[in-house]
Amino acid sequence: GNIVITIGSLQAGFELVDTKMVVLSDTEIFGRRAKQRHRKSVEEGVKITKFEELKPGDYVVHINHGIGRYLGVHTLEVAGVHKDYLTLQYAGDDKLYVPTEQVGLLQKYIGVEGHDPRLYKLGGADWARVKKKVKESVQDIAKGLLKLYAEREAVPGFAFNEDTVWQKEFEESFPYQETDDQLRAIREIKKDMQRPRPMDRLLCGDVGYGKTEVAIRAAFKAIMDGKQAAVLVPTTILAQQHHRTFMDRFEGTGASIEVVSRFQSAAEQKRALERLKEGKVDIIIGTHRLLSKDVKFKDLGLLVVDEEQRFGVVQKERLKEISKGVDVLTLTATPIPRTLHMALVGVRDMSVIETPPENRFPVRTYVVEYEEEQIREAILRELGREGQVYFVYNRVRTIDAMAQHLSELVPEARIAVAHGQMDEHRLERLMMSFLEQEYDILLCTTIIETGMDIPNVNTLIVYDADHMGLSQLYQLRGRVGRTNRVAYAYFIYRRDKILSEDAEKRLQAIREFTELGSGFKIAMRDLEIRGAGNLLGPEQHGFIASVGFELYCKLLEESIKELQGEVVQQPPEPVLDLGLDAYLPDDFIADSQQKVEMYRKVTAIQDEKDIMDVTEELEDRFGDLPLPVVNLLVVAKLKNLARRCAAASINQQRDLTTIKLHSGIDPGDGAVAYLTTQYRGRLTVTKGRQLQIRLRTRGLSDSEVLGFLESVLSDLLQRLES
Repeated sequence: GNIVITIGSLQAGFELVDTKMVVLSDTEIFGRRAKQRHRKSVEEGVKITKFEELKPGDYVVHINHGIGRYLGVHTLEVAGVHKDYLTLQYAGDDKLYVPTEQVGLLQKYIGVEGHDPRLYKLGGADWARVKKKVKESVQDIAKGLLKLYAEREAVPGFAFNEDTVWQKEFEESFPYQETDDQLRAIREIKKDMQRPRPMDRLLCGDVGYGKTEVAIRAAFKAIMDGKQAAVLVPTTILAQQHHRTFMDRFEGTGASIEVVSRFQSAAEQKRALERLKEGKVDIIIGTHRLLSKDVKFKDLGLLVVDEEQRFGVVQKERLKEISKGVDVLTLTATPIPRTLHMALVGVRDMSVIETPPENRFPVRTYVVEYEEEQIREAILRELGREGQVYFVYNRVRTIDAMAQHLSELVPEARIAVAHGQMDEHRLERLMMSFLEQEYDILLCTTIIETGMDIPNVNTLIVYDADHMGLSQLYQLRGRVGRTNRVAYAYFIYRRDKILSEDAEKRLQAIREFTELGSGFKIAMRDLEIRGAGNLLGPEQHGFIASVGFELYCKLLEESIKELQGEVVQQPPEPVLDLGLDAYLPDDFIADSQQKVEMYRKVTAIQDEKDIMDVTEELEDRFGDLPLPVVNLLVVAKLKNLARRCAAASINQQRDLTTIKLHSGIDPGDGAVAYLTTQYRGRLTVTKGRQLQIRLRTRGLSDSEVLGFLESVLSDLLQRLES
């Protein structure tokens, strides 16, 4: 007569009739599998930390000197001291050696593909003139953007209530462990929804990183407050896919969910739209059919737009009409450059999911010439592990001939043919049959590009891949590798075909960016290949080309902040001139790209934790630190202390090291008295337009000089902050 609770592992419960015993698992009690609460570390997923890498031969923009060509990192000896410099080639034979601590003044030039920028002459006035012109143009844009932003802020929206107990219950029923990024994105979106102005947020996450679940939770929040939610998707197949996912997640909640697309008959669509108008539908999912004039909502509260870049200009204008005063959430894996710009310069709010789900592997990617034996092998390997294959062939006219050819090549495989010109119901039946594993190969056009989620498909072959855009190739590759199986992608071009320069770069990029979370990099590389183009109108094209995308965005961001009155004038960085070797020797890090990456990290050091992180990374990746590297890290620490003390420079000459504070900075008589007493006979203070602290360092080794400096700066900082 006792109830026994025990901990074990069961897929499902069972009944023992003879002993009159029923065993229940958590699935029977809670309705679905309980999620794992602990998160393992992801082995092969990476977080994106930078958008671009610098290689010798690249064009770069130096904020003060203009566009030059980057030649690499060179170690120079000046006055007996070794130091690394980034070498830039300018017009003629002009060369500029940029100290590595000024790496922040350099940006990779991203302009217009096929258009080599003009190199500037060092010391000329041309660059200043161009920058001034761009700055003026950017200020006009900033005013326009702020007007747009202010109008949006002024529009009253609906402030949703705090989460209910049902919201918590609904979120708990998600069978997987959310990533930290997912949870953060959900918090940001809910916070926006609870504000009394319309949300306009871009959710940027790689393919398969869980953007749909974030949208589902936002939709649940909307319907909890009696509002309707609409999900707008670019393709019919994706509409069906989302409908299935939403139906599964909302099971048992009583929510009414409808879908309108080509797969529904006119009568079905009409009935769904009538119920929508009467408020009997909570969530409607559909293609651009949702943008038709006959679609009327009773009380729309949330609009989710999946892959905004797939909609045309007219559709986007209609979208603006519908979304007035409504919360808008845009989902994207590879944000189109224009959308990315807007988010980067703070005109739209942006959430990023950059942590991959557990047990996810990068897709093994091959860019190869067409070879029948290799294709046959790839298909048979997938069939051998009971998987399925996507074969993308983007020509409807000759797709049947390709089907015939494939069936001769792999007679063992069952082949289904799908394309957008087929009858809707036939296409739907075929896709369902493929989902239920009645076919081995889906030979199709790019209709599978967005959102198709069939976990059993883990080999992708794309024919004539050189004809497709980079983000399109990336989206196609995202259709495989959505489980814990290793997936394969073959991007094929015809034998002996001479590829265009752009096509070669696209294929090189898709081969290069195989690690999980490459969506951002792909967007930036796409931007580079296609040109920064039309940010806010074609007239800006020339301005972006003349200074590069990154500097253009920086100037735009500065102008926006100036107009908002948010600009805080930062004092110039302190200049440290110490007579010791502080650099990354070639025998420690040979690769110049890795050197630049590490110099960026050293330059970004702000506190003790950063120092420890960079030190650990250097030791972990490259081994024991030689003395010049130890010095480099100590100098970075001193520079940070100097910045906080408002020091303009620290200069070492023979037996004297001088710290100069910025003009007008006076630590006060108490601090001066303390320092001179504390370091009696070794430190003097001279007051004037710039307060100077002189340290006598006769007889001290390099490391003792650094220790002395750190001690003085720490004491000075303590006095300034007390």
